[in-house]
Amino acid sequence: MKKIVAINAGPRKGYNTDTLVRKAADGAAAAGAEIIWFDLYKLEKFTGCISCFACKLEPNLGRCAVRDGLKPVLDAIREADGLIIGTPNYLGDVTAMFRALFERLIFQSLTYQREPRSYNDRRIPVLFIMTSNAPAEMYPQIGYEEMIQGYCRSLEAFVGNTTVLTAGNTLQVNDYSRFHWTMFDPAEKKERHETVFPEEKKTAFRLGTSMVETPW
Repeated sequence: MKKIVAINAGPRKGYNTDTLVRKAADGAAAAGAEIIWFDLYKLEKFTGCISCFACKLEPNLGRCAVRDGLKPVLDAIREADGLIIGTPNYLGDVTAMFRALFERLIFQSLTYQREPRSYNDRRIPVLFIMTSNAPAEMYPQIGYEEMIQGYCRSLEAFVGNTTVLTAGNTLQVNDYSRFHWTMFDPAEKKERHETVFPEEKKTAFRLGTSMVETPW
């Protein structure tokens, strides 16, 4: 049985990012995979890379040596057959929790050698999910598309072939009347959540299934 690691790097249970990651995991499970689930905001304390360079020396070559809340996550990814990871867009980038994991996941495999570039010789498919308040059609002009491509390049180089699923213009809160957010049309936000977001959930499910049945 294939093992798929599914990671929610957003803090809000039941909201957009959590929902799409769970749908992708459901798709993988429907295809027969075992799902190993992590909520980064619920783990024991952890940090990003501390630049100790222990992963460049034996006996930790290619493996992060720091023992904190991320150790079981990194260990699970190392044994997995696929990785689903999702983050909301915070201030034009990933969440701090995603970034911490990203640093530790990528840097441990970086050799600083011309050849080979990576210590990781077990590549797995990656599904990178990002949700945002900004509409997806604005991504190119506000730099989100370039930012996502940057993360994908590193994931491609050091983890495995990466597919992206984005969901923009998401519903941030159920009751917009509590806030004075004049930038938004609450009715339009709700309509999109009820019509477009369900299709994005179906896409996430389909990609999760494909990760198991026909890995990219």
